[in-house]
Amino acid sequence: MLAVTAAVLTTLVVPAAAPAAPARPGEGPAWTGAWGTAVQRPVEGSEDWGPNWSQDGFADQSVRQVVRVSTGGSTLRIRLSNAYGTTPLRITAATVGRSAGDAQVWPGTARTLAFGGERGTTIAPGRELVSDAAALRTSPLEKLTVTLYFADRTGPATFHRFTTSPSYRASGRHLTDSGGDAFTTSTNAWYFLSGVEVSGPASPRRGTVVAFGDSLMDGTGAAPGTDTRFTDKLAERIAADRRPLDVVNAGIGGNRILNDSPCYGDKAADRFRRDVIDRPGVRTVIVHLGGNDLAAPEMGDPCMGSAPHVTAVQIINAHKELIRAAHARGITAVGATILPMKGALFPAYSERGEKIRTTVNHWMRTSGAYDSVLDVDRAVADPADPAMPRPGYVFPDGVHPNEAGSHAIASAMDLDDL
Repeated sequence: MLAVTAAVLTTLVVPAAAPAAPARPGEGPAWTGAWGTAVQRPVEGSEDWGPNWSQDGFADQSVRQVVRVSTGGSTLRIRLSNAYGTTPLRITAATVGRSAGDAQVWPGTARTLAFGGERGTTIAPGRELVSDAAALRTSPLEKLTVTLYFADRTGPATFHRFTTSPSYRASGRHLTDSGGDAFTTSTNAWYFLSGVEVSGPASPRRGTVVAFGDSLMDGTGAAPGTDTRFTDKLAERIAADRRPLDVVNAGIGGNRILNDSPCYGDKAADRFRRDVIDRPGVRTVIVHLGGNDLAAPEMGDPCMGSAPHVTAVQIINAHKELIRAAHARGITAVGATILPMKGALFPAYSERGEKIRTTVNHWMRTSGAYDSVLDVDRAVADPADPAMPRPGYVFPDGVHPNEAGSHAIASAMDLDDL
């Protein structure tokens, strides 16, 4: 949530289309997103967010990234993004395998990925692509490694700034190393990798659920390597209930619904197509946005960029634009009420902002604009002071949910609404 021009959100225009359906015999596989992240512009590291390699990029280096898929399949492919690159991105080669912990890969599981039948590929600036399908059977909630080798200099890297899973770097080509000794440095960020998609077994109900929003979705407050974000807990509930639904996390810490910022991603309208609509098999989007729009004027964070005061009407109208864009593609839209902010140990709360938060949350609950509501606010609010979260549900910053808070939010989700 932490880490807008207050002008009205520009209208999202998307072509009407039916939601993705399972493939018929002879049509090829139906793909869904088993893992994903929202990409951002390169930005330097900081004390709060940690170091990263996005501005320097890579040259004659291998980058091994660990991800946890929400469901399994018989084949998979990866999605790579050069959305913020200014020059063509050359991927020399790539592999995928089962994680054996840290930077290790289970021996014998590494699969070489192809791109249009070739070992490597080039991605134009502002574009993304998917690999060819690879035969690697996966299971729900297992961890995979994706290793990319860059022989040539990449330039600044399109990336995701904050993760709870390290990425590892090695000098030279180490695509199929089962050991992790060559990968001597790591950061908590993902680079160029924006999705892992699976196909099979076929199911008429299988689809992707995208969690779209700010740091509540992104997982600020979750301990590194613990898989305790809201989306992790939700994926575990879905897997335990044996529902054929994948979960993709498209949260960005600090993201806003009304304005861009240098460090916290494009505003919601500008990234909704890429991060939600253009992903395969999307059935449902869960939207949690607005808290940073209220907090930005109080924070004085230069990384936020423009930070005007906003109104409830502006935030509500922006939500309505996202709902219309989702419905135009046959996607169910679930609104997530804005979490309590009064307990923040950084300057985020104001009485003005609290009145707006209350108004927006009331609109979500009562207007019927969203197809259903995930009431984050009530799931974590302190009964003694509903403007604050329960003390046992928050990270030490006083606002972001810890593991217990993420569990409470995921438990509040009615799976039938997905």
